[in-house]
Amino acid sequence: MLTRLTIRKNRQRGFTLVEVTVATLVLLTGVVAVAQLVPVAVTANNASRRDSTALVIAQRELSQMLEQPLTTFAFVDALGNACNLGNAAAPGVTVGNPIVVIANRPTIDYSGAQVGGYGFTTLADPEDPYSARYDVRWAVITGGNGTTASSRRIIISARLLSGNGFTLPLTLDAMVQQ
Repeated sequence: MLTRLTIRKNRQRGFTLVEVTVATLVLLTGVVAVAQLVPVAVTANNASRRDSTALVIAQRELSQMLEQPLTTFAFVDALGNACNLGNAAAPGVTVGNPIVVIANRPTIDYSGAQVGGYGFTTLADPEDPYSARYDVRWAVITGGNGTTASSRRIIISARLLSGNGFTLPLTLDAMVQQ
């Protein structure tokens, strides 16, 4: 009877130091891999926030522009900016900031200065601790017979001014007809 108890005691051993070390290394490798994802996620989240803010700014401005009658070529927006909306005397001509076509999509060319009446700089969110500022620009193509406008195409773009690195502008393109 004593021999059976002695054999059982010998079989019931704990983990060896080598097993514990290997398990710890595997666990640490997983924890380090997950920890490296945190900065990537924070950066992606900040980029998404900047893009969303630029989209909201451009959409608000575009909706105000689209609400204007085709006979109106200048107005003051909700932020107090003087905004021009093309020229009926120059149908089919792009008026405002220059446009470049990238992958068959028109976008505003930010390489030069803003054209007066066709852009402004705004502080997007007063609650933002980083005081992000956005450069908003647009161009307008008026359709018509040279005296009255029958359509208006607006290409509006917003991009982050402050911040680290280069950010692509967000561009919206809309058209209104009579």
